[in-house]
Amino acid sequence: MDQRAELSEFLRLRRARLKPEDVGLPDFGRHRRVPGLRREELAQLAGVSVAYYTRLEQGNGRNVSMEVLDAIARALRLSDAERDHLTHLAKPTQKRKRSAMRPQRLRPGIQQLMDAMDGVPAYVVGRRTDVLGWNRLARALFGDFAALPADERNFARLVFLDDNFRDVYTDWEHKACEVVSYLRFDAGCHPDDPLLSALVGELSVKSEVFRSLWAAHHVKDKGHGTKRLHHPLVGDLTLAYETLRLPDDEEQSLVTFHAEPGSPSEASLRLLASWGTDVNVEVRG
Repeated sequence: MDQRAELSEFLRLRRARLKPEDVGLPDFGRHRRVPGLRREELAQLAGVSVAYYTRLEQGNGRNVSMEVLDAIARALRLSDAERDHLTHLAKPTQKRKRSAMRPQRLRPGIQQLMDAMDGVPAYVVGRRTDVLGWNRLARALFGDFAALPADERNFARLVFLDDNFRDVYTDWEHKACEVVSYLRFDAGCHPDDPLLSALVGELSVKSEVFRSLWAAHHVKDKGHGTKRLHHPLVGDLTLAYETLRLPDDEEQSLVTFHAEPGSPSEASLRLLASWGTDVNVEVRG
């Protein structure tokens, strides 16, 4: 991926989403020729010259300091994930480039930990949203990952290209946006990853929704929250999820799901666990 173009487009779109009144500037209404803030307004807010900011928005971030990046991030009202993404785009490191080429392996101890999680669906996701491992209940809830070829065990591919997997998420549009935001964050960390470029290219060709979301440059890192899911046998579930980064590889995350004690979703999870792996959601890939 062209990192200069990515930096330029990201800054332009983040600037365009801010209105003058959002940052305490006067709004001249119909006399404004561009959406959002002008470059000179953003430069003023960040405390840098217009020429300096213009060079950065044109993709020239080679000599930019962290202090300036922080000032621009504050002026653009960036989230923590967006701030990190801006830093990755403007100041790439050789360490990140090398790690993109290193295959990820799931440590056996993590698989044993997931297998011991009774009543808790869990899986490990790595770079490019690759699914690296899962336990029995995650397989029953989300689908039989083991039935897929290893190179197709990928959340982005499943969310956008598999109809059965799509049916798992009650709010599929939100999940789709999340997945693209994760991929964008990953692309900022590893712009030279050929497998990521190939994945983005495939999804762009096969999914109009993906193309639209990718063009928006939304960025998000994995976290915690609530997911509403649907299983063909136990029905609707509302589950809380937590994302835990693994200590020996920060690009691998253990994702767990649990239901509120005493809730119908907890009863559904227990029922699903008691049936074993014969109730898998079909995942075609």
